[in-house]
Amino acid sequence: MPGHRPLPGHLDPRLLRAFLAVAEELHFTRAAARLYVAQQSLSRDIRRLERELGVELFARTTRQVTPTLDAERLLPYARRVLEAHDALLEAFVGRGGEERPLLVDVNTPGLVSSRVLDRARQLAPGSELMARYESGLTGAAAELLAGRLDVSFGRFAGLDPAVRARLEQRIVRYEPMAVVLPEDHHLAALDAVPLAALAGETVYAGAGNPRTLEWTDLARHLFEGRGINLASPAPVALGIEEFRRIMAKTRIPVLAVVEFPATPGTVVRPLVDPVPLSPVSLVWRKGLAHRGIDALVRASIELASEERWLLDPREGWIPATDVLNC
Repeated sequence: MPGHRPLPGHLDPRLLRAFLAVAEELHFTRAAARLYVAQQSLSRDIRRLERELGVELFARTTRQVTPTLDAERLLPYARRVLEAHDALLEAFVGRGGEERPLLVDVNTPGLVSSRVLDRARQLAPGSELMARYESGLTGAAAELLAGRLDVSFGRFAGLDPAVRARLEQRIVRYEPMAVVLPEDHHLAALDAVPLAALAGETVYAGAGNPRTLEWTDLARHLFEGRGINLASPAPVALGIEEFRRIMAKTRIPVLAVVEFPATPGTVVRPLVDPVPLSPVSLVWRKGLAHRGIDALVRASIELASEERWLLDPREGWIPATDVLNC
């Protein structure tokens, strides 16, 4: 075609990986850090790829990196090629050699994700599964797609469809939900709190936190039509002591799950009538192959069977959107 060079017979996957990092980060310094290479080396790889394809991929200024139409056209091909390349290496090389550590986000210690991780470590003692502590699947999903995290847990249906399309998932548990209350709250004396008893109450569910959008969305579905108010956006309380202080000051109940660890001055009470369920999925990047993921899937299957984690979710309450994605 006029104005285009013949395509090369071979494209180095490293060049496509450099392109993908820049296309997703839209920042050469961040992309270089993600790939553990010098920025100058990354820029050379991008220029080489542009020469080999005969196109310009990025419009660059001192402040902004913008993908061109050719870059947008290349992006889905690059992702498919790299996914296939990684799967091939794992199938024929990775199994016989040393695997890199698998970075697993468990969100908060002590939850269902921690139990799955503990069991997976028993099933795959030769693999290194390293825990990470992100806050919310929305935030973790961005890290998964950027390659800075390998596995996370959370409400898959609450993610943007474009993000879901690039991830794999397996439902682990329909986890009963709860409310965290100050220990002297008028509902704290109950063994379980009926949803109707929260009518007129304001409950915090992460509103304003961009990393937990899927959880806030679940709360909106749950509160709708029940007279329960969603607390206004507020800074996230980090750490047990800060959480305890904020609870004592605001006295606002917090939406949680039944295994959420109680902190001094608070109680965790299950919600009932009906029992609301939080769908927890094991989530990882499409094309990623690792013995640790196999172990996590096996662990989730074993625990779900032993603990009856996957009873029909319609026996409790679950959003219709999540039932469709079960």
